[in-house]
Parts: sequence; structure tokens; C-alpha cells
Amino acid sequence: MDAAKLDAIDIHVHAEVSCHDPEDPIFAEFADAATKYFKADRRRPTIPETIAHYRAANIGFVMFTVDMEAGTGIKRIRNEEIAEAAAANNDIMIAFASIDPHKGKRGAIEARDLIEKHDVKGFKFHPPLQNFDPADPIAWPLYEVIDHYGLPAIFHTGHSGMGTGMPGGGGIRLKYGQPILVDEVAVRFPNIRIILAHPGWPWTDESLSMALHKPNVFIDLSGWSPKYFPPQIVKYANSQLGHKFLFGSDFPLIPPDRWIAAYDEAGFKPELREKILKGNAAKLLGL
Repeated sequence: MDAAKLDAIDIHVHAEVSCHDPEDPIFAEFADAATKYFKADRRRPTIPETIAHYRAANIGFVMFTVDMEAGTGIKRIRNEEIAEAAAANNDIMIAFASIDPHKGKRGAIEARDLIEKHDVKGFKFHPPLQNFDPADPIAWPLYEVIDHYGLPAIFHTGHSGMGTGMPGGGGIRLKYGQPILVDEVAVRFPNIRIILAHPGWPWTDESLSMALHKPNVFIDLSGWSPKYFPPQIVKYANSQLGHKFLFGSDFPLIPPDRWIAAYDEAGFKPELREKILKGNAAKLLGL
């Protein structure tokens, strides 16, 4: 991927449709609720359709699924499926992997193989959906692999659109989305470039504090239209943390063009546009 040839880099794109397996019936229930919450199209794009969408927009992107088999029972999309698509489209696409931390050492072995054999460039964690505290030692075998290779890891933080409106929130515990829980990971594994996904509401200030305090902590701004950002996001971007924010859409629930249009009206300093939309991600990803 040549960042100089791209208009932006979207650090947060989901694969929700397998090219090989039918939609999981449990996932269908969550997808129905998320569609209502985000006012999105219920039909989710395939991986090839997503690639075509981003290629037409000249936007590079990082794609991943979420392995939440222990927390929800939803059958995951195979990490190899995403990695293969990225290898065939590496001018526009980067693959991150997702492994349920409950898989322990077996998961750590899988992580190593994905890095060495499939050129995976990072990892995605969603503690509320995966039903784990990010600081729980259950995840340390995975973190040790990621730290060893010095790769980035995205952690969902804040409210979860997945499960919103479902009975009992779909069994999703919001407490695991509290950003400060990831602080322990940042301390123990300083070679992991940690990306706190989303503005982190209702704990936004925790994310900002961590990004200010820890050199290895960044924030992606996915999952929300910028017009709805808590005001301190724009305040800190325009002052101390402009180098720590990354463009992320949460596609397919939020299209990148809609996010960028809202960003341009949200009050960020003009000189930050290139950094947030592309430059900060290019540096973090080593492009």
C-alpha cells in the first residue's frame, strides 16, 4: 500500500459476510438490532464488494472480523479468508485478525501462524462481545505474541451498538468497554500499538487521558458520525493529541464518505485533516 496515492486510510472496516459460509442465525439477530440502531442497510456487503467500494473511493482500509464464539456463540468468519483477500488487493487493503481470548495458548499459536504465514498486520479485540476484561491474564498469551512482533491491536471501547435494544442487551456487558481497563495492557505490553476504537462514550475522558499518557496508545474515531462527537474530542485533537487520532468509519454501518463529510464540518483545524484521515495511520501501520 502506497499511502501517497490514497486519499485516506480507514482503520476500522468490518467483514460481516463470509464468501463461503451462510449467515450465522445468532449473528442475524444482532445484525437486525444493529441495523435499526445505526439506520443502516440490513444487507451487508461481501468482502469483494467492500474492496470495490474502497477502491472506487481511493481509500485504503484495514479489515477484520470479530471472533466472539465464546461470548455469543456466533460462528466466526475465518481470519484466513480476510488475509487472502488482502494479499490479492494489497495496494488498498490490510488484514487484521481476531481471535477469541478464551482460546488461550491455542489462540496464541493461531496468532503466530497468521502473522508468519498469512501476513496479518494487526489484531482486533471487542471485549464486550468477547465477554472478557482486557486486563484479564486470560488474554496474555495472545498479547505476548502481538507484543513480540510489535503489531497494533484495536480494542473496542465505549458503548456497543451491537446488542442495543435486544433483551438484556443481547447478553453484552458494557463494563468491558471501559477504556481504562486497557491501560493495564498498555503498561505490560509496551510494544503493542494500542488503538482505542470509537470516541469511548460514556468514558471518553479515559481514552483521552490514556492517549496523552501512553506513547503506544491511539484513538480511532469510528462508530460515530463526527457531528455527534463529545466536544472534548475536537478540543484535544486541536491542541495536544492531533497526532494520536485516526480515521475509522465502522463500515458497513457508517460509509466512509459520509463520515468524512461530517468530519469536515466538525470543527477540526484544517491542518489536521491530512494527519487524521491518512498520515497518522500511515505512520502507525509503517507504510
